Amino acid sequence: MSFWYNVDTGQVETDETRSRGEQVLGPYASEAEARAALDTAHKKTEQWDSDDRDWNERGTTGSATTD
Repeated sequence: MSFWYNVDTGQVETDETRSRGEQVLGPYASEAEARAALDTAHKKTEQWDSDDRDWNERGTTGSATTD
């Protein structure tokens, strides 16, 4: 069974009770993972933003070749 986090209601839903649309995050393997969905998404976004900043600071001076 999969679990989903509904960002509109703040409730965890199952496959059987899942709302349709963009307001759910998931699927997650457990109810606990679904409850932590917003925190998980926030941490991942922070990491991706940091990775993007690092990438941009390195610039395009790598060894890429064009044919």
